[in-house]
This record gives sequence, structure tokens and C-alpha cells, in this order.
Amino acid sequence: MSKALYAGTFDPVTYGHLDVVRRAAALFDKVIVAASVNPRKRPLFSLEERAQMLRETCKAFPNVEVAVARGLVVEFAREVGAKVIVRGLRAVSDFEFELQMASTNRALAPEVETIFFTPAPQYHYVSASIVAEIARFGGDVGEFVPPEVARKLKERLANNKDSGG
Repeated sequence: MSKALYAGTFDPVTYGHLDVVRRAAALFDKVIVAASVNPRKRPLFSLEERAQMLRETCKAFPNVEVAVARGLVVEFAREVGAKVIVRGLRAVSDFEFELQMASTNRALAPEVETIFFTPAPQYHYVSASIVAEIARFGGDVGEFVPPEVARKLKERLANNKDSGG
């Protein structure tokens, strides 16, 4: 059984992320999509909320399982038996960082490969941080995220505004 891990912050999950999930699900017997911790980011949603959004938006893929990864992604790949880490590349600017991560992961776990997916052209410019910024300013994010994610963004930002955030 071929098993792949697609981990990310997913704050929030976008159609670009889901495009990568769809294509990975077509290639692997099982894909584990994991909401993970990135100490360089201050997410809008908690780890559990992000995992729940992934569960809702990945329901259409029967061979996709959603999990939470709290430590090193490459170690989580080992824990779940994934031999491949899937990463998305939107632009050339993503490549340098992703290549460095893939090389580091190879040094830590030589048995785990990293493969890169580029999203469909209509999602090349979509990033979770840009979506969150659009939502913060009251913009319509319906083109970038599924309806349930757009609703949760709107609710979260309304709650933050009410509490002075």
C-alpha cells in the first residue's frame, strides 16, 4: 500500500490545498493530510479547528485521512508509515525553502521521499495568508476557499473584532 503525508498549517484550507489533496489521492492508496504546527506562524485557527476544517473539506476523498502533527513532519511521516511527503509549490519563490526542507528531511529520514505538486493554474496565486488578509478586511473569499471555511473565517474574524482583536 502506498501511503503519502501532506502536512501544512492550512490556516485556512484553500482550494489550492484541496487541489493538491485531490491529485495526491489519485496517485496514492492512502493520503494522510495533517494540520501541523509551524512555530514561525501565528495561526488564526487552533490546530484542532484546522484539522476539523480539513475533515469537512476532504470528505469527498475516501482514501484521505486527516490527522494532527505536533512535531517534525518527517518524524510524523515515519510514525504513520508514509514513505512520501507531499508538498505544494505555487511559485518559484516557494522552491528554495521547500528544497531546503526536502534535503533536511532526507538527511533525517532517508527512507522518506518528498514530491512536489504544483496546483492547477487558477490556484497558483492563492495562499492561506492572503485569504486570511482578504477576510480580515471584509473581502469575499468564496473564490478561494470552500463555503464552510469562508463561514468559519467570517465567524472567527467577527469574534476577534468583538473582543478588540
